[in-house]
Amino acid sequence: MHPDSFYRVRLFKDFVRIVVVPWATLFALLRTTEVRLGLLAVPAHVVFIVFWAYTRLQYADWMHRRDARRMGARPIPRVRGRWPGNLDIYLQLLKAYHTTYLGSFHLKLFEEYHTTTLNLRLLWQDFIITMDAKHQQFVLATGYEHFWRGVGQKERMEEFLGAGIFNRDDQEWKAHRALARPFFSRDRVTDFELFERYADRTVSLMSSRCELGEPVEVQDMYARFTLDAASEFLFGKNVDTLSGRLPEPGNTQMSGKGSATGDEFGSFAQSFEDAQVLVLLRVRRGYFWPIYELFTGDPHRKHMAVIEKWLEPLIQDALQNKSDMQKSGLKNPLDQSVFLQYLVDNTEDPKVMQDQLLNILLASRDTTSSLLTYVTYFLASHPDVTKRLRAEILEHCGVDSAPTFDDIKNMKYMRAVINETLRLFPPVAVNSRESKPHPSILPNSDGTYLQPAEPLYMPPLTPIAYFTSLMHRNSALWGPDADVFDPDRWLDKRLSKFVSNPMMFTPFSAGPRICIGQNYALNEASLFLTRLLQRFDTFTLAPEAQPAGSLPPSEWKQGKGRETFEKLWPNSALTSYVKGGLWVRLGRVET
Repeated sequence: MHPDSFYRVRLFKDFVRIVVVPWATLFALLRTTEVRLGLLAVPAHVVFIVFWAYTRLQYADWMHRRDARRMGARPIPRVRGRWPGNLDIYLQLLKAYHTTYLGSFHLKLFEEYHTTTLNLRLLWQDFIITMDAKHQQFVLATGYEHFWRGVGQKERMEEFLGAGIFNRDDQEWKAHRALARPFFSRDRVTDFELFERYADRTVSLMSSRCELGEPVEVQDMYARFTLDAASEFLFGKNVDTLSGRLPEPGNTQMSGKGSATGDEFGSFAQSFEDAQVLVLLRVRRGYFWPIYELFTGDPHRKHMAVIEKWLEPLIQDALQNKSDMQKSGLKNPLDQSVFLQYLVDNTEDPKVMQDQLLNILLASRDTTSSLLTYVTYFLASHPDVTKRLRAEILEHCGVDSAPTFDDIKNMKYMRAVINETLRLFPPVAVNSRESKPHPSILPNSDGTYLQPAEPLYMPPLTPIAYFTSLMHRNSALWGPDADVFDPDRWLDKRLSKFVSNPMMFTPFSAGPRICIGQNYALNEASLFLTRLLQRFDTFTLAPEAQPAGSLPPSEWKQGKGRETFEKLWPNSALTSYVKGGLWVRLGRVET
């Protein structure tokens, strides 16, 4: 089935349910009673369709209230907008993505309604949002069997991620996870020689820019580093994006998630990022997002054409390698195979292979790149942290030795800096699930805003978005300094609060779908930061190099929390990023 079919079939069914059935019902009633409406026929049918829809909604609400009472719960508090269907809230939500600080619109709603879990009820469709640690724990872990990725996500992401691990449920997902798990074993994720080669090359490129007195767009640089390392780790071939054209200050435009260059990799990266932005836009548009694309077709197609052109040589090379080995009577054993070779041994369908590659690329490129970008931002904003972290690195690794697994394990401040960055800017700031076709009960809240103690009724087949970024900054969990970057909270007595409640920190998700590549990401980031701080000792933001429209607007200063003093524009589209990239001047260590 073509990806379009998923939502087109759903739209057809909705049209039949919402329009055709009531129209046919009224038509049958009029024929039976032999009533003739004449010129009133069309208005009568319109009024009857509206009445039918209203009656269905009221009946569904009554059923939910009845089930909630039976299960000893109360309905999730609803946002009450000024316009029917919360249309005003819906329009504000669409606008917020382009104008407000990440998560601030939702945070205001949570504070206004004195709760950490809300039903936005957009266009008469339930849409649950939460920043509650207990409710997130239920969705991801303790109540895992009540949720899945769901039909809605499959519709939004099918053209982009297809049948990959992030877009499937149940047995299909289990099969994908079992396929990927061997490639993230300890032996593989501690292959520091691989990380070191690409880290050294990346840092050398950054040094060259430093010598020219130019700032570096580090987000783009880290995306290239992580992609080149991941391509060899997973596919057995370096796609060599570090050899491409790099962003130049004053001559680089914004892409969907950062900066754009005009080379072949730049085209791929821009399409890869624009596809993610489109997925998020569909989420924000809600249940009726297909209406926006009904007559224009799936806008993913133009992005996928560029992505497929870039991936096709990798897939064809792998297929050819398999054919050559079969002719020689050979086969790659698992412990010597790379991920793509293992895929080829299990399928020869290029589409299946493409889906798997894109899913793994999304995880291995974007998440680690996001982490390194925000760490660099904090190094530039907190020189005292830079000095202390560099001192720890030199103590364990000297000025030029690569770290070992034990070195990284023993660098406690390094891990504290990484954890604090992941707390304030988790790679996936917001994620979502859908309840299965049966109701469930969200347990008692984490206590924020003095919510009532009753559990909440979770309706069936309803999306729920959980804001990890807001939970990570919740002062009820992290204290009054929750918005402050302070790595020492991971080293002093404050750590005990997290140890007693580990679900308050979930940068790599939790439960059965916890990220299997988290150790890969942490080891890769730690090695890179070691090499970076062995070479550079100062980091300074270069706002003059940021593309127009990428700096925080002045209105943020009248907000609250980090938005009042943030020096970059954080955003999220599947994964977190910095709008317009992050331009930084590097101070090279004098030798």
